[in-house]
Amino acid sequence: VQLVESGGGLVQAGGSLKLSCAASGFTFDDSAIYWFRQAPGKHREGVSCISSSDGVTYYADSVKDRFTISTDNAKNTVYLQMNSLKPEDTAVYYCAADKLYSNYNFKLYLTRSYAMDYWGEGTTVTVAS
Repeated sequence: VQLVESGGGLVQAGGSLKLSCAASGFTFDDSAIYWFRQAPGKHREGVSCISSSDGVTYYADSVKDRFTISTDNAKNTVYLQMNSLKPEDTAVYYCAADKLYSNYNFKLYLTRSYAMDYWGEGTTVTVAS
């Protein structure tokens, strides 16, 4: 199983970045894919998630209307388009996967990073003020 993130970098406040998460080794079409982030000295927090089965999405309030999650099931890849970036968005961004089941609660699992089945190594996003 592999989740490989890419697309991080240094950007000025107000700028944009697009992160990618390439998945392999598990049933992608039956998964919920998450983006979490961890800033220095802070706990890991959920940013967004998407069902690769039906495209349902969920966002943390801190990124709503600025970030957009999407999936390309043909490529087993999930993207996170980040616009209007702020210095407080600076963090290591991690991709994670969880198996979907009936009545899956995206909002709940966005706060339960420990429940994820698989993790990537992370990609660093730095937003300069």
